[in-house]
Amino acid sequence: MTEQSVVEETHVQDPHDAGEERSLASDAWRAMRKNPLFWISAVMITVFVLMAAFPSLFTSTSPNQPVLAEARSLPGDGTWFGRDFQGYDIYARCIYGARASILVGLFTTIGTVLVGGVIGVMSGYLGGWVDSLLSRIGDVFFAIPLLLGAIIFLVSLPGFFDSNYLLIVLKVVLALVVLGWPSLARLMRSSVIQVKPNDYVQAARALGASPARVIGSHILPNALAPMIVVATINLGAYIAAEATLSFLGIGLQYPAISWGIDISSAIIGLRTTPHMLFFPGLFLSLAVLAFIMLGDAVRDALDPKSR
Repeated sequence: MTEQSVVEETHVQDPHDAGEERSLASDAWRAMRKNPLFWISAVMITVFVLMAAFPSLFTSTSPNQPVLAEARSLPGDGTWFGRDFQGYDIYARCIYGARASILVGLFTTIGTVLVGGVIGVMSGYLGGWVDSLLSRIGDVFFAIPLLLGAIIFLVSLPGFFDSNYLLIVLKVVLALVVLGWPSLARLMRSSVIQVKPNDYVQAARALGASPARVIGSHILPNALAPMIVVATINLGAYIAAEATLSFLGIGLQYPAISWGIDISSAIIGLRTTPHMLFFPGLFLSLAVLAFIMLGDAVRDALDPKSR
């Protein structure tokens, strides 16, 4: 068989690769499409996002309309999940509770990615005294335990943040962003330091490209993958952190509806009415699990060693 026939045969065997531009994003998407974990997590996250954005699609009952005569009723006694101590429909509160949890997780993730990403890029690219200064500042915040620091931060905020729903959500987001950015800054710094010595970055700098162009066109596209994976997993962790703070009574508060608030109020009747704790706890666990599974699927897709 001649060399030309071998080339032609190889070309016939790989028709999908002909003329197709390969990139990290396209390869990752191909890998994720073949992963059942991705589709399971995507469906679960879609359901929770729809709950947060359009709760009326799932229930027509108001979560703030008590029926005291049916307080502590069991599931099936006129309602799907029963009622709590104040007569609120537990199913409706589980549906409406997704909004606050998803908002806190999403806004906190965006905030930590922006703050941590910018600081990490500056630290890794500039180096020198800038790197030392930013790293030491990050170490100070990194040494503070997340929940303990969030408790102190939330208690120190003025009562202005309790005036409406968005400000109540915003104060929890601020607390988690202030204490959550150092880990992403460290991750981005290490990625930038790893990418910066590559030939294509040095060539761009030698050709006179500005630092902003070098970072935006050459460093960020090749350093973002680890941050995307960690940020996706952290989103679920922030939802759990919000529920913990609300459970302790210092996170989300009325008029906000949260799974953590409902879990806190259900502790009183744990032995006699366990369903009041089970259903909001189930929704919280599924939401956190969905984002963690998505993060695992994204990690497997972006890791060349797994393919």
